[in-house]
Amino acid sequence: MGRPFVIVQKTISRLGIPSGRAYICFEIENSMIKKPVFYLFPVLALLSFAGCSELGVGPAKDFQNLPTYVEKGINVVVEIPAGTNHKIEYDKEKKEFVVDQRNGKDRIIDFLPYPGNYGFIPSTYMDPSVGGDGDALDVLVIGETLPTGTVIPVKPIAMLKLLDEGEEDTKIIAVPADTKLRVMKATDFQDFSIAYDGAKHIIENWFLYYDGLGTAEFKGWEDGQHAMHEIEKWAVNKEPADAAATGN
Repeated sequence: MGRPFVIVQKTISRLGIPSGRAYICFEIENSMIKKPVFYLFPVLALLSFAGCSELGVGPAKDFQNLPTYVEKGINVVVEIPAGTNHKIEYDKEKKEFVVDQRNGKDRIIDFLPYPGNYGFIPSTYMDPSVGGDGDALDVLVIGETLPTGTVIPVKPIAMLKLLDEGEEDTKIIAVPADTKLRVMKATDFQDFSIAYDGAKHIIENWFLYYDGLGTAEFKGWEDGQHAMHEIEKWAVNKEPADAAATGN
C-alpha cells in the first residue's frame, strides 16, 4: 500500500496565487501531516480525488470529536501554523479549516505572526453556563511550524490566564510529546520559567497585544498540573489521563 494522504482546502491567495481556492494533498507519516505533495485547482481536484482516495483519503475528518487523551499525552489539532498571520479556525459544522472573517474579510493578524502552533484540544467544550467561552480549549504548541490539520500528542507545561474583553481566556502552553519534535528542553513549568523565561515573556506579551492594545488583560501563569486540571474540567469524556500526559 502507498502512504496515506489527506486533502486540505486552502485559499489560493495564501499560496501566492491571485484568487480562488485550491486543494493541497499532504503526505501523512506517523500520524503527522508532512510536506504538500501536490496542489489541485477545483476542477482538477474533482478529477483527482478518486486517485488520492486510493491512497487513504476518506470523508472530511471530524477533528472536533477526536479523543482528548491519548497514550502519549494530550491530543491537539493545529489550526494556525507557527509563523502564520492568518486566523485559521476549524468549522465543526462544515468539518473544514477556514480563515476567520472580520467585517466580511479574511482575518489577518496585524502584528507579529503566531509564536507557536495554535489550535485546540478535541472533545473539550468550555461551557458558557459555567464560565466558558463556548469553544474548545485553546493550546499553543511550542515547536517548528506544523501544517493546518496536524493532530499531535503534547505535554502541557503551563497555562496562561487572561481576560479578553472582560471574559476569561485560558491558553494551554505545551510541547510535543515526541522529544524529537521539541525545540526547547523545557519539560515542566520550572524549566520553562527559569531556562526559557524570555520565551515565556514573548508568549505572554504576544497574547496581550496581538489583537490590539487593551483588548486583553494578564491574570497570571499556572503550572502543568493546573493545565491538566483545566483540560479535565472541560473534557467532554472524563477519561483518566495517562501518566505521560501529566504536567508538572
